[in-house]
Amino acid sequence: MKKMSVNDAAIYFGISKEAIHNRIRRGSLQSVIENGVKMVLVDEKQARAQTKNSAQPRRNALNNDKYYKLLEEQNAKLQSRVDVLENETRSLRDQKEQMLIQEREKIERIYKEKDEQLKNILTTLSSQFMLNAPQERQEEDTLEAEIEPKLVEESKVISLKKYVKQHNFSVKKIKKIKAKFKKRVKKDERIIVVGNKYYIDTLKYDYSDIIS
Repeated sequence: MKKMSVNDAAIYFGISKEAIHNRIRRGSLQSVIENGVKMVLVDEKQARAQTKNSAQPRRNALNNDKYYKLLEEQNAKLQSRVDVLENETRSLRDQKEQMLIQEREKIERIYKEKDEQLKNILTTLSSQFMLNAPQERQEEDTLEAEIEPKLVEESKVISLKKYVKQHNFSVKKIKKIKAKFKKRVKKDERIIVVGNKYYIDTLKYDYSDIIS
């Protein structure tokens, strides 16, 4: 048996002095009084076993602390990544909404221009009909011949049929031109459509990319 003070025993076992006194009261440690000082009797074999057993929880506690710290770090990284992704998602959503707004405005502008062109043609046609009324119904080509000089004079609009006739294009080329107009009619603001007829404004637009 080895004698040591309460303070030394606490250091030896790696516990507090209060814990040493508790062990003495419970009887798990023996003590004696020498010169008025309480001395702890320590069985070194038992002490090593107890020290080993008491060290294990401390190691477990340290391991747990490291594990929790690692989890906290990982959680912080994940939260940071979530914040970044949320910001990116918000930014993409805003960009998409802006693109949709711009596309809608573009479509509305195109339709507005088309409406204005159509109103001009209808106004011209209506005026011509009123000037000539009442008259017997004429064939389509004759009616077009009477109306188009008015269109050319006031708005520089001419039918595609009339235009290709004036330029003496070959039958093959005329078919090719009509095919191009049909393909672009809904996309190209330069092309004016009334019924099933195509009209062009040679003063306002250049059609060389279609009629070539």
